[in-house]
Amino acid sequence: MDFTTIVLAITILAAGAGIIGLLIGAAVALRATRDVDDRIHQFIESPASSPEAPQEASASALARARRRFNNVFAALGSEEMQHKLIAANWPVTVSEYWFMRIGAALLAFMLALLVFRTILPGIGVAVLAYLVPGVLLFRSLQARRRLFQTQLLDALTLIRGAVAAGYSFQQSLNVVVQEMAPPTSEEFRQVRREVELGMPLSRALENMAARMDNDDFNLVVTVVLTNMLLGGNLTTILNVVMETIRERIALFSEIRALTAYANFASYLLTLLPFVTVVILAILSPVYWRQLLDPGVTRVVLIYAACSLVVGNIVLRRIGRMKV
Repeated sequence: MDFTTIVLAITILAAGAGIIGLLIGAAVALRATRDVDDRIHQFIESPASSPEAPQEASASALARARRRFNNVFAALGSEEMQHKLIAANWPVTVSEYWFMRIGAALLAFMLALLVFRTILPGIGVAVLAYLVPGVLLFRSLQARRRLFQTQLLDALTLIRGAVAAGYSFQQSLNVVVQEMAPPTSEEFRQVRREVELGMPLSRALENMAARMDNDDFNLVVTVVLTNMLLGGNLTTILNVVMETIRERIALFSEIRALTAYANFASYLLTLLPFVTVVILAILSPVYWRQLLDPGVTRVVLIYAACSLVVGNIVLRRIGRMKV
């Protein structure tokens, strides 16, 4: 048995042990000692059976299992990551999120080892499997924030109308929850839920501003909190804020139009060499193959690839704008 086979066997055993360890941890979490709710139900008469009873019991068992799992793996928790998951509206906890990432990486590593029979492709596939949930979370978070930006003016219009009709600001949030589409309705519903649980309205609005990370909404929250402290006509203040947001949107739209050329040039100049190579390969297959010969030509190819990457990054940063 050669050294490569030994290393491959050890790696497979290590990955398998990791997966087994994750499964054992999950099993321990699911079979943990019953919590206070379970002990209370021992002394409470069970309700009459109904068609929905099995579904409710299954949902309750799943909720208890998730709670026990999160208690066992509470060390994986992170306030920053929990903030991102809530902002992206992912219905998972931090422990479940890391469990999915690690489990996906281990499973991908095992499958790649079985297919390619070498370690390096397995490591590459495992890294990709580990990074995919993070990329999906980032894209979901950005998409949710962009959609909130597009709905903000409509939400402020509803709030202004409700306040002008005699509602308080807190009561006007119910109108937004009922009339607006997600994610705006979901975010204001979260604000209402936090207030109902005893959190001050100012703190709930600040939490929402932190989740959305939107400059326009930060302005709204600052104005509303100032009005709550000092008083004044909230309708007039909201009119001024809405006009300011409209002017900001018009200004940023004009800037995007002016910087669209730089973004287009970054894609064009990056793809143009590859398109040229494809055309030459079709018209004259032997014309460019000399560049692949060992020697200076390979150095030139590496330099050209690095220059393309650097040029694309520079052009994209020139046209980038933070709203």
